[in-house]
Amino acid sequence: MEINLKVGFIGLGNMGAPMALNLAKGGNAVFGFDTDSSIKIPEITMTPCIPSLLKKVDVVFTMLPSGLIVKDIVNEFIGEFSAKSTLIDCSTIDVKTTKELCKILHKNDIFMLDAPVSGGVKGANSGSLTFMVGGNNELFERFKFLFDYMGNRAVYCGKTGSGQSAKICNNMILGVTMIATCESF
Repeated sequence: MEINLKVGFIGLGNMGAPMALNLAKGGNAVFGFDTDSSIKIPEITMTPCIPSLLKKVDVVFTMLPSGLIVKDIVNEFIGEFSAKSTLIDCSTIDVKTTKELCKILHKNDIFMLDAPVSGGVKGANSGSLTFMVGGNNELFERFKFLFDYMGNRAVYCGKTGSGQSAKICNNMILGVTMIATCESF
């Protein structure tokens, strides 16, 4: 069942900005935050800080460059999340950090899905990303419609960390294919 949610989006770079924009185009109220305060997206309500964003939303997406940054945000702002809220991390980070974050969040009654993407900036702009999702299956089913605004496919991969594991495999296949292509030339 699709419902319009108040969605937070932390990390509005080359991938995050078009993803957040596609969520807004889907009729969701989207609140954004990025360390680059010059980013302005008319369809997204920009917030001055992460705590301000977390107080306004039902679910928050992160699209950040490293696991360390995601971990820092969770550790610093854990008390600002609403109880029973959900973090959906679309960053490509390591499995160990993902599992650690999930444990920290669950201890504080916050849910998490790891949902790294494939498709690059072009896919983010066109809304044709593929999401590889790990975590609780019921939670995945509850928020699957949000992935549909941003992509063509959301694949449930299994327990927490499984989305990141699938993304690592995807990247290895891409790397091997690129090496083989280069060698053939």
